[in-house]
Amino acid sequence: MIQRTMHVLSVSNLEASANYYQDILGFTVLEVGDDGWRMFQLDSCTILAGHCPDSIPAGDLGDHSYFAYLVMDDVNDYYAQVTAHKPDLIKAIRDEPWGMREFGVRTNDGHRIMFGQELD
Repeated sequence: MIQRTMHVLSVSNLEASANYYQDILGFTVLEVGDDGWRMFQLDSCTILAGHCPDSIPAGDLGDHSYFAYLVMDDVNDYYAQVTAHKPDLIKAIRDEPWGMREFGVRTNDGHRIMFGQELD
């Protein structure tokens, strides 16, 4: 049985990424005892970000830059919170035929995340 999931990301500027996840997406940023890593947490979602300035930028990965689809209880409220900070939206909120209401953002590092809620 899977108890929880954690995403691991390579980022070129750890401090800028920490600020983005905290200020734009509302995550809590935690130190992990290693200057090259930070943990970003929001509810049951954990992202481990590692400082990798020489890695391929996520924006250069095309469709492979998607790394998470986070299912939420109230995607409308979260959308309002996030868009108040004018993120790089890759998809405005809308209902989809596969039964989800969803939106997507591109982070400052070029990673893409989808947020959704099951439609009733």
